[in-house]
This record gives sequence, C-alpha cells and structure tokens, in this order.
Amino acid sequence: MKEFISVYEENKADIEKFIITTLKNYGSIISMESSDYKKLFDNFPSLELVYVTDLDFKQLEANIFRKKKELSAKGKNRAYVNSKMIQKDERFSISAPYISSATGHTCITVMKQEGKKNIFLDFRLSALLGRLGLVELNPDFNAFTKFFYKSVGFSLMAFAFFAVLYALFGYAKGIFIDGSFSLDTLFKPIVSLTLGLAIFDLAKTILEREVFFKNYSKEDVDATILTKFSIAIIIALSIEALIVVFKITLHDYSQMIYALYLIIGIALIIVSLGIYSFLSKRSQMK
Repeated sequence: MKEFISVYEENKADIEKFIITTLKNYGSIISMESSDYKKLFDNFPSLELVYVTDLDFKQLEANIFRKKKELSAKGKNRAYVNSKMIQKDERFSISAPYISSATGHTCITVMKQEGKKNIFLDFRLSALLGRLGLVELNPDFNAFTKFFYKSVGFSLMAFAFFAVLYALFGYAKGIFIDGSFSLDTLFKPIVSLTLGLAIFDLAKTILEREVFFKNYSKEDVDATILTKFSIAIIIALSIEALIVVFKITLHDYSQMIYALYLIIGIALIIVSLGIYSFLSKRSQMK
C-alpha cells in the first residue's frame, strides 16, 4: 500500500485533474440522487461511497454505497472530513489518502459544493490507480500478502506477550519460590521485558503499515522504526553486558576480555546507529 501512496503522490496533479474534469462534465450531481447516483457508480468503478451534507457539514441523507445504503449515517457531523480537504477551485476540494471509517479502505475524498449542499465522493485508491493504468492489481496476491502480514504481526505480538509473561514469572519465581535475590533475578526479567517491548513495537508497525494502513506521513518511517528497534536491542545487550561484567568480577577476572568484546560490539552498534540516523536526516533535508 505504501507503493500506492507513492504512485498517487507522483501523479497527483493528473489524477485530480481527471476526477474534477470528469465530474464537471456530468453537471449537477444532486440531480442523480433519485437514482442513488447509479450513473456515477457505473462510470467510476473506484467510487465506493457518496453522501451529502449541508453547508455546516451535517449529513442530510444515508450513505450511498454501490449496492447498499446505510441509513444510520444520516445526521452525522462530517466536519472532521472537511478538515482533511484541500481546496482545488471554487467548487471542488480533494483530501489526501486516508482510511475510510465507512469502508475500511484507503481512499481519497472529493467534495463538490452545489448550492447549499456539499457532496462527498470516496474513491478507493487502489482501484482508482488501477483504473488509470498507474498500477497493476492482483486481488488474490494482495489478499494473500495482507493475510501473511497479519499472521506474522499478530504472531510477533503473541511472542512479545510471552516474553513479558516469562519475565514476570521468572522474577516472581526467583523472589517468592526460590527465595533468592541475585543479579540474574533482577536483570534477566529486564532483558526479557525490553525484548518484548521491541518485538511488540515491530509487530505494531507491521500491522499499521501493511494491514491497517494507519499512517501515510511523508516522514522516513523506516528510519524511525529501525532506530526504535535498535535502541531496544542496545538496551538489552547493555544490560546483558553489565551482568557479564558483574559475574566475571565475582568469579574469574581472566574472562574479562569477553566482556570487553561484548561492550565493544555494543559500542559499534551505537556508532553505526548514530551514523545511520545522521545520514537519514541529511537525506530528508535535501
């Protein structure tokens, strides 16, 4: 889906011009209300939803889908949709891509003002790009990909919860059952909790970006994700290095060189992450 957003942004001007010009050629859209906007749905395969509001953005009628109506939507306040709109001329405004609460699909909304009414039209982004020949769609493969990402994402979340439970169980067992309070009892759960947090954050990102498509900002999200995940790993390794140093100090100083190797490795990761963050920010500024 990220690729769809990129394609849309690259061809945004042409897509918007096509939609606005076509809608202008139809004349009055309100006049199609009696037929549930059948002509629009027939000519725009990517059109998913039509609804009408007054100038205060209170919905005047049901949500009109291609094959059904949603009467419960009548009377809703649609001002939040208007806040996403970018005015293109005196009558037309178009939103950036977002998730439709009505369909759950990534769409763009076109608003046309006719008299004292605003007409909102939701176009499914993937279908729109496919119709214009900007992308090649394979519904079966897209469905499989979405299913795979969803399975992996929720599986990672499950492992993250197991890591947290393991940490809590290990700590409780060491204190209340074994009756011992050692460095392992204190620090091992912290390592597990840190890894659980890192895994959960990775799973959340996969689900948001590849399944639920929550965020379409132009920021370098990949760099942010990698940085957050790397920091969690660095924290876990640093705690492990601290445990190793304490153990060696208490038992065998001759093994201290291995602790040094681990600390040097962590330092190299930190330096590498710093260089990566610097280069990422510099590339964004260009």
